[in-house]
Amino acid sequence: MTENSTRCGFVALVGAPNAGKSTLINRLVGTKVSIVTPKAQTTRARVLGIVIRGMSQLIFMDTPGIHSPRRSLERAMVDSAWRGIADTDHIVLLIDSSSIRKSDVYTIIKRLDALGHKAILVLNKIDLVRRSALLELSAELNSTGIFIETFMISALTGDGNEDVLNFLAGHASEGPWLYPEDQISDMPERLMAAEIAREKLFLQLHQELPYSLTVETETWEDRRDGSVKIGLVIYVRRVSQKAIVLGHGGRRIKSVGEMARLELQTILDRRVHLFLFVKVRENWVDDRERFEPWGLRHDA
Repeated sequence: MTENSTRCGFVALVGAPNAGKSTLINRLVGTKVSIVTPKAQTTRARVLGIVIRGMSQLIFMDTPGIHSPRRSLERAMVDSAWRGIADTDHIVLLIDSSSIRKSDVYTIIKRLDALGHKAILVLNKIDLVRRSALLELSAELNSTGIFIETFMISALTGDGNEDVLNFLAGHASEGPWLYPEDQISDMPERLMAAEIAREKLFLQLHQELPYSLTVETETWEDRRDGSVKIGLVIYVRRVSQKAIVLGHGGRRIKSVGEMARLELQTILDRRVHLFLFVKVRENWVDDRERFEPWGLRHDA
């Protein structure tokens, strides 16, 4: 391999729900490509984030959190995560070192081992944990024998992230870049608009309601003045949930729409006219058409 040859590598970020995968991929890319909330299981499908480091192009895949699924949507999400691993050059197992559920982590480790995969161990949220506890956890997990390298980072502050990038860039395979140099994600703008609105709903709603709704882009109109008119539909499962999403006098839906509109204007770099509609569809979570925008398999 010559010093000036290009390299390219696929990297899968895997872990239990709320490990910080979306926060990390956004930090590495340098802008938002995956929505982030404090709630577990926010990411519903594979999201690509593309990073250039020297002569290496790294293509990161943010996958849904791996857990024990109960519903068809959860099964499809976990299936998407494992499918994302299959064709990657490197697997990064990200762990929330401040609140680790070892049963979830060891389930993932055992599955990786059974599939013959090696992985890179990344302990996240180190700013919240004593160093002695981190070293003890690292030693315990490395005793499984599946890890080729270990890093300790904070995805939120950026501490240690450069070390991860440099390691992956140095171990990428020689070959052409697969995406243009200025591309940072493969997420279609229509899906991004729906995901941004879903993020704002997650941040405002509590308990289980966020998991009972989905958002889809119904209309997208590019206007002559350079602006865009976007119509989003929020599907909920019950009439009572519709009332909660709307809020008293429509205040909540107005607040969600304003936050989503402002962020979309920044991402799209143009004026956005955003319209939100709430519809009741009792069985959307089992509707095959609802799975397609995320690239999920309904029969997983």
